[in-house]
Amino acid sequence: MKKFIYPLLILLCIVTACNKLGILPDNIVQDKDAFASTGGVTAYFAGLYNRLPIEDFKYNINTGYNQFNYIQNLNNLTGESMSREAGSASAAQTGYWGDAYVVIRNANYFLETMPAYAFNFNQSQVNQWLGEARFIRSFTYFELVKRYGGVPITPGVQFYPQQGLEELQLPRSSEQQVYDYIGKDLDTAIMLMNNTSEQRGRANKFIAAALKSRVMLFAGSIAKYNTKNISDPATGAQVQGIPATEAVRYFKECYAAAKLVEAGGYTLYRASANKEENYYNLFFDVSSANKEAIFMKEYSDLNAVHSFDLFAIPNQMKGKDGYSSYMNPTLDYVELFDGLPRNADGSLKTIDATTGQYAYYDNPYSFFQNAEPRLLATVLMPGATFKGQVIDIRRGIYKGDIAGGINPFPGSVSPFPNTTNPYANNPNIVPAVNSSNLPSPMVDLPNGQKMNAGGLSGTYGTTGGSVTISGFFQRKYLDQRKPVADVIVNKSFQPWIEMRYAEVLLNRAEADYELMTAGQNDADYRQDAYTCINDIRDRAGATLLSSAADLTSINVIRSERRKELGFENKIWWDIKRWRTADAEIQNRVWLVLNPIYVAANGKYIFDKRRYEGNQQFTFQPMWYYEQIPNGEITKNPKLVQNQ
Repeated sequence: MKKFIYPLLILLCIVTACNKLGILPDNIVQDKDAFASTGGVTAYFAGLYNRLPIEDFKYNINTGYNQFNYIQNLNNLTGESMSREAGSASAAQTGYWGDAYVVIRNANYFLETMPAYAFNFNQSQVNQWLGEARFIRSFTYFELVKRYGGVPITPGVQFYPQQGLEELQLPRSSEQQVYDYIGKDLDTAIMLMNNTSEQRGRANKFIAAALKSRVMLFAGSIAKYNTKNISDPATGAQVQGIPATEAVRYFKECYAAAKLVEAGGYTLYRASANKEENYYNLFFDVSSANKEAIFMKEYSDLNAVHSFDLFAIPNQMKGKDGYSSYMNPTLDYVELFDGLPRNADGSLKTIDATTGQYAYYDNPYSFFQNAEPRLLATVLMPGATFKGQVIDIRRGIYKGDIAGGINPFPGSVSPFPNTTNPYANNPNIVPAVNSSNLPSPMVDLPNGQKMNAGGLSGTYGTTGGSVTISGFFQRKYLDQRKPVADVIVNKSFQPWIEMRYAEVLLNRAEADYELMTAGQNDADYRQDAYTCINDIRDRAGATLLSSAADLTSINVIRSERRKELGFENKIWWDIKRWRTADAEIQNRVWLVLNPIYVAANGKYIFDKRRYEGNQQFTFQPMWYYEQIPNGEITKNPKLVQNQ
């Protein structure tokens, strides 16, 4: 499969003309130029795909799509990762509205105009394009409905001033109407499109089916779990909420769409027998051998590069632009996985339950050496080797007497009270940063050597943007092949996998469980969910479920989803559709794990606590639906505002 770079010149002409006037001016590009040749159609689709609202490396929770600054992303709101720049779940309201209707309008324009030029092409080609336009329209409507609930459905291209303002101002459709509209549009797209894409990064029938599985799962969750319904007083349309009686129908549609994807030849990526290496490489393999990547967005010097490595790289490997270490996974996320040292009661063995004192580890990485391979491929641990370097992380050096062991420091056990720099006033610890937030000091060790109290990338607490604040770095998507000289602004090219087969299997398993608990063919759905989850766990190197009976709760599937899709900007929308975000996030401070070197024996202890910067997250139930931008309501008074 060859990389395809979209042409831009004709694209800009088409998009500008279509957006502003609803017609293509004679002195720029006319319909006959855009729709009468394969090149013209390709350019038109370049505009549609390039504006597709994908929450990728360039998505910012405050400013939206195609931004330079990725350090405020959706993962920061869910407990997957931490950033000094993100402090409230309410921030994830980008006001995405007007740009969405530009994409929808351009898709509508293509659907209305192409039939007049269809005689230039064979019918299969025309059908493929018509299906792609519907896919793009559906993808965009979904980005609206998952944010706002019911939104206006534009039946076709609107023209001003040919149509009066009153005619152009449409009220919101019900939330159910929007989901049903998307479902039917995708059914048509699936029927029209070919089994394979024209170029990588463009849709085919199985990609449309994968999208439908995502959309229908979301709709089913809203029908089942949403409790606050609001109707438009003027029209009676239920713009927030879907009747609970519709949940089973949506879950069945999700299941059917996910099963259809299976027929497309997609499978979990298993290119290497080394499960850690295999999972890491999945996100970089753009070859035809990667049958897991269903819908991928690629980047190049000519096509919207990004800066992920610049922001994610550990401090000891940063480039000349000076950014680093903004992607810090939380201990909350790390603790989801198998293979970490635990006491008999299941608690993390930072403190030995039998002695009540800190457990010793020979080196930082020995704490994680038996961890699930998927975790090691996703998160860079203290002591791990990356780009030929050992990740050097410490929160301080303990220089006190260890006779009889080391007792837990204040705040190291439940309920994890927060303190500003909890180590600064401990006479036995030389912290990586003191109460004045000065740089990490060098410490004389008993063996005559010196050691940096914080390490080359170690935890400096709340200061700066150059080191981890959680004790971890993100490894997923971080390019281990990139030289330091290229860790700079707009020099990252790794692709973003927007949809992959693992997500489809998780969609299917969740729909299975929801149908099973609704009394729909219990044994069949339970067995299918079990098969899907174990397929994912086997590839991950995780402990397999022993039987379908192990599916004792929906949380078994939800937890698997969190682990598998971590740092892919998916979990935020999951906890919103499950209606668990308020319980999970409200007044939440995420957990960190601080490695501390013990000078007397050359070993490490690990201090588990809440983030000392006290970055507290909030989420109120009213935020399950975002506020429609006030400017849109000013332009269209028929829009009723969300609470």
